[in-house]
Amino acid sequence: MASDTPAFADHLYTPGPDNPFPGIWVLKRRIGKEIPHRLGSNEGLDMPHRALRDAFGDAMAEHVYCYGDAEALAVRERLCRLHGFELDTLLVDAGCDSLLALVLRATAPTGTTVVSSAGTYPTFGYFAQGQGCRLVEVDYHETADALAPDIDVLIEAAHRHQARLVYLANPDNPTGHVHPVAEVERLRAELPKDCWLLLDEAYHDFRDDAAEPAFTRALPGVIRCRTLSKAHGLAGLRVGYAIADPDTLAMLMKVRIHYAVSTLSLAAAEVVLDHQNETDAHIQAVLERRHRLAEHFKALGADVLESGTNFIGIRLADADTARQVHADLLNEGKLIARPAHPALGHVLRITAVADALEPGRLARLEQAIQAR
Repeated sequence: MASDTPAFADHLYTPGPDNPFPGIWVLKRRIGKEIPHRLGSNEGLDMPHRALRDAFGDAMAEHVYCYGDAEALAVRERLCRLHGFELDTLLVDAGCDSLLALVLRATAPTGTTVVSSAGTYPTFGYFAQGQGCRLVEVDYHETADALAPDIDVLIEAAHRHQARLVYLANPDNPTGHVHPVAEVERLRAELPKDCWLLLDEAYHDFRDDAAEPAFTRALPGVIRCRTLSKAHGLAGLRVGYAIADPDTLAMLMKVRIHYAVSTLSLAAAEVVLDHQNETDAHIQAVLERRHRLAEHFKALGADVLESGTNFIGIRLADADTARQVHADLLNEGKLIARPAHPALGHVLRITAVADALEPGRLARLEQAIQAR
């Protein structure tokens, strides 16, 4: 492992553990030939699936008999062709959430300290505390014009608490704030040598600069996590990928659930990635709706946060107002998001879908904004 790469849990430095069931797809690549007779993997190969075929069709049913490719080679190859990644810097897993848990499992053993921003994507803290890590949360940097994770405070906390890992969502959830490449590189450079940087880039595809070559590089001491749930519309099938140097990915593979991504999910991801024009058109439509939604609420006098995601964040005067608006809308059958963490309780998040732009759909929120 490179000298500028932080340490993993001690047991992962030793040889093994190795995946005891690499699967037929990996095995075929290893021996360089087809294996037409599946006589040893104990799958339900003879299941007729009549009810499944009636409900979903033959094409879908054919994907459910067998374990998938534990290395997700076809998905990784497509991501490389589309974005310019190096193949050995990609690992596919069951969505971005699963990747966050995987990174914690490998890099932050029970009792170690991890640092994040108070109010950012809460699943990271949920996983960290469930693993027995000490979670240190630092305040956002809040001004009249912005609400963003504070890079300097994250660095200071990592040093003061001897953190093993720092988490940054970029773009941020729930504020939508985007940190430029240089700021992220500074964060990594100024963290303790033995501290990892976990970048949650679930909303990366909606950044204005998403296609910049710098985002395809694997960085020492950094694990980037992305998803096909947002821009690609596969949230229900759970497909995400990590970008990191090969040594790091080899360590992650030692503690990864090897068949976490189903054969059906992999097949669907391959189809979607083969039709990038549809994804590109969807992204542009989302950005246009995001702009319309932001301008609508700005015209009403709302404090709309700049966003590089598929949603907008609105700061209300106080948490009590936000709580009441959120509850009233939910009572009307309209679900928007309000962070559970008290530090960002005054923020409401609205996804830029067409339904949010229907006149009167968010009338209760509009009333609260105009009543200020």
